[in-house]
Formats: sequence, structure tokens, C-alpha cells
Amino acid sequence: MTSSGHSEKELKIIETLKTIYDPEIPVNIYDLGLIYELRVDEDKKAHITMTLTSPNCPIADKLLDEVRYKAGLVQGISGVDLKLTFIPPWDPSNLSDEVKLELGFL
Repeated sequence: MTSSGHSEKELKIIETLKTIYDPEIPVNIYDLGLIYELRVDEDKKAHITMTLTSPNCPIADKLLDEVRYKAGLVQGISGVDLKLTFIPPWDPSNLSDEVKLELGFL
């Protein structure tokens, strides 16, 4: 574990997730706060729980496929278990502090 509490593989997945952007908001999905949980188990399978900014997101399937695909490309990851949830629903308080500052929320 690193000082952030994430394993090296989890940090690599986070780095990868930061390359995926919400098409309506010019912010990556990690800093947008769409990733609720990320862990890699002893079998090196990534377990990701995420949400969307809206349950009616027109590109939900594309975004989920991209997360599943890109996380699965991370070296040492044996597979990806991706769950979509809307509990709790996303809201702007999920934004990282850096993005809140950039968008004028701080």
C-alpha cells in the first residue's frame, strides 16, 4: 500500500481512469467523482463501482465499456468487475478539490 491507501495496481488504474472524460463536462471521470470504489483483489481482479452524472446519460454504455476496457489493459490486472450504481446519486460535491477550484466552486 502507498501513503494514499491504494496499492500500486490501484494507482495505475486511477491513472488510466483519469484519461476517460465525461463528454458533457471537460473533466476526467475520476476527478469528477464518478468512481465510488476501486480495489484490486488477491487474484488481481479490479473491482470498480461507479456512477454517472445522470441516470439518463445517453452514452452510459460507451462510458462503461471504456472503463472496463481501459482498466483491463493495466499491466497485471486479470479482469474487471464493474458495477454501476446511482446510490448515492452524483452531485457536484463529488468533484475533487482541484476541479472545484478550476470550475469556480471554491
